[in-house]
Amino acid sequence: MARIVGISGSLTQPSRTKALVEEIAANASHKLHSPVEIIDIAQIATVLGSTISYGDFPEVLAAAYKKLQEADLIIIASPVYKASYTGLLKHFFDLLDPKVLAGKVAILAATGGSDQHALVVDYQLRTLASFFNIYTTPTAIYAKDAEFTDYQLTSESIRNRVNVAVDQALFLLKQEVPQSLVA
Repeated sequence: MARIVGISGSLTQPSRTKALVEEIAANASHKLHSPVEIIDIAQIATVLGSTISYGDFPEVLAAAYKKLQEADLIIIASPVYKASYTGLLKHFFDLLDPKVLAGKVAILAATGGSDQHALVVDYQLRTLASFFNIYTTPTAIYAKDAEFTDYQLTSESIRNRVNVAVDQALFLLKQEVPQSLVA
């Protein structure tokens, strides 16, 4: 059984980004018959922001990193702030050993106010995933604020992209990871 972990890089609650992560996770969970765990940066922001040392993590962060390291499929999503993902999401990944996520599969997603932010997924999040040697689905998901009502996704075209990305993730999960990548 595949383990699914979603990471919402939003700093607010409620959050369209978290709703998008939950939508992707629900689709993947349904197809993989697997439970989902969500790491919500907004819930751990205070502890995360004050953590600066590697390997000496407060309990809540240690638990989040353990979930992430045990995941097979990771959903990484952030709202777009100043043409990039959130600083605390970056800090969350900065504290990780670069080798612990090698060979995992990820679906990348972002939310923002307009179409001009859509490339953040490919130019920022895909680069982050690549640094960690994470396989990413070719299809990424970008949803504008207008595609949500009361913090719930209402766009069928985004749901269709989610479906395609999850199917691609299922394909990637079936592939054998070269030992040179995880060694």
